[in-house]
Amino acid sequence: MADSGCSEDVAVIGNTDITSEESDSINNTMAESQTDLLRKMEINVAEAEKRTGKNTVNMQETYTVYLIETRAVEAVTEGGLPPAPDSLWRRYSEFELLRTYLLVTYPYIVVPPLPEKRAEFVWHKLSADNLDPDFVERRRVGLENFLLRVASHPVLSSDKIFFFFLTEEKNWREEVLETGFQDKADSRLKSLSAMYRVKNPDKRFTALKQYSDELNTVISQLLRVRARVADRLYGVYKVHGNYGRVFSEWSAIENEMGDGLQSAGHHMDTYAASIDDILEEEEHYADQLKEYLFYTDAVRSVCRKHDLIQYELEMVAQDLASKKQQKEELSTGTVRIFSLKGMTSKLFGQESPEQKESRLAALEQSIQEGEAAVKDKVSECQDFVRAAWDDVERFKEQKDRDLREALISYAIMQISMCKKGIQVWSNAKECFNKM
Repeated sequence: MADSGCSEDVAVIGNTDITSEESDSINNTMAESQTDLLRKMEINVAEAEKRTGKNTVNMQETYTVYLIETRAVEAVTEGGLPPAPDSLWRRYSEFELLRTYLLVTYPYIVVPPLPEKRAEFVWHKLSADNLDPDFVERRRVGLENFLLRVASHPVLSSDKIFFFFLTEEKNWREEVLETGFQDKADSRLKSLSAMYRVKNPDKRFTALKQYSDELNTVISQLLRVRARVADRLYGVYKVHGNYGRVFSEWSAIENEMGDGLQSAGHHMDTYAASIDDILEEEEHYADQLKEYLFYTDAVRSVCRKHDLIQYELEMVAQDLASKKQQKEELSTGTVRIFSLKGMTSKLFGQESPEQKESRLAALEQSIQEGEAAVKDKVSECQDFVRAAWDDVERFKEQKDRDLREALISYAIMQISMCKKGIQVWSNAKECFNKM
């Protein structure tokens, strides 16, 4: 992390080293003060339903809504039937509104991403229609995963707006808009400008941006390769379907070899028909990778917010340094740089002692306010760095665990597919040997 400062009074601007003891203290505090919502409530997105209605410009549209069901854990008695869950319907746009609120309200948190709105990184035989039943089902699973991610987060799970999202069907949108989160949202242009104008960037957040970009590139490449593999796999299975058709037709004109050919054709047809279930499972693993592809943007969002806070701190510190220089020049009568005030003094004469005293008093007051502003910004930046780095470490642990499990499961699935292929040809060989 880079050490930086604009004056002796400012010390370190926006860069705060956190010791392991402080990090453990933060973790323990968060664990003790926050309540895991999943300990109190079961959450699931039970089903999706296609509906037709008028949009905001009074045009007919077809859209999908998702049924969210919640049930209190304490209400499930041992040995008894669980009570009927509370349920409500939400559109995808409402999930987007919730996530935008969380991004603005908790800028130091790597907020879980939503599943894709339209299919990306798919092999070309798969429909990319966002109303396709298979895609809607995958998105339903992704939305449920998003809610569970938020509900298991040590900070986000205790947000009252998130609780209203799960329990209040009619008044939730009004509740979230009343928070005024939209007024607090920073524009992308403002964040981008801050990123390029920060003079003393924090090396840890610079490295984090690079880490996020590299993770995005690697997962994107992995998804593209997987799509090509799925396409090739589809072709292999369809070739087996052709084998099955040829063997079955051949068996009709053979007397002695007919039974063996028909049995071999049956094995080939069964193998070819299993491709749909296999590719559906493949898409499940692809969605797990896509989640972390979208997570990379959430990480970059934390970095952009830090850049903005750092830039604001540097601007406040720069303004304070300028005022202190003005006070020094006024007190000593020495002008270090060209200024309109200095030129005016040369043209029209020096100020009277009373005017000079008045200006010095105003500058002193302004300097005190500037020092207070710098102190507040330094504190804000330090708090942001501590909270953000704690959540980034939590995210990395989660990512390592999830991707390791997903890739191991994917490898096991590929091995299982290969074993089935070997078994099919072993069965076919037995059929041929019996001819």
